[in-house]
Amino acid sequence: MLRLSSLFIISSLLLAKLFAIEVVVATQDIHYNEFVTDKMVRKTEVKSVKRNCTPASFEAFKTKKLQATHYMKKGFIICQNDIKEYSNESVLFNFGSIQIEKHGEIIFENDEYLRIRKSDGEIEKIYKDGRIK
Repeated sequence: MLRLSSLFIISSLLLAKLFAIEVVVATQDIHYNEFVTDKMVRKTEVKSVKRNCTPASFEAFKTKKLQATHYMKKGFIICQNDIKEYSNESVLFNFGSIQIEKHGEIIFENDEYLRIRKSDGEIEKIYKDGRIK
């Protein structure tokens, strides 16, 4: 009887290991738009993940420059939609002899001014004569 129960426990542990899903977990709090490196995450195995979660691969953190799309607490399972690949979005202004480079994207432009959305979400209005409002 003891032999049968120990065989059952060992087989259930092996089956749990066989059907485990390999995921990447945050080892510290990760802020919005912060670069996520392989030192901030670790590989682990879990029994299940959310239905709409496609787990991120650990190798992606080693090879690509990735940013967080939202705040993640320590122990959070990182999915593909929780990270994005870094793209340098900058706008170059040429005011004759002065050139200014700002990080962000142009969201509106007319003859008088431009509106830029910065990486932190703030919107800045820059006039064509160089004034910033």
